[in-house]
Amino acid sequence: MPYAAKTRVPAERTRAEIEELVRRHGATSFASAWDDTSRRAQIEFVISNRRIRFGMQMPEEQHAQQLRSRWRSLMLAIRAKLESVKTGIESFDEAFLAHVVMKDGRTFGEITLKQLEFAEERE
Repeated sequence: MPYAAKTRVPAERTRAEIEELVRRHGATSFASAWDDTSRRAQIEFVISNRRIRFGMQMPEEQHAQQLRSRWRSLMLAIRAKLESVKTGIESFDEAFLAHVVMKDGRTFGEITLKQLEFAEERE
């Protein structure tokens, strides 16, 4: 069963909670977007002089429960990373590296995952 499979918290409220969470941890900007065509949603914020982007696939159909669950899962992931940084388990860059937005607009994860795939193909 997915995390928060039975949550009743609306997706929009969770998005607002994420915004407040990153603000409390020093974010200086926050944005969210969605695209019905690609079925993707994303949030982006600036914190510790890094632009961070999280994207997620939306349910194939307009399934409100799955949508609520995914937003709660995203909040859990971000909260866990921030807590890990706060307690010194890892640095901010270590925790968020895959989500750092580079100058060309891609995340570090998007860039390196392609390189990893290429390296695996060559083996």
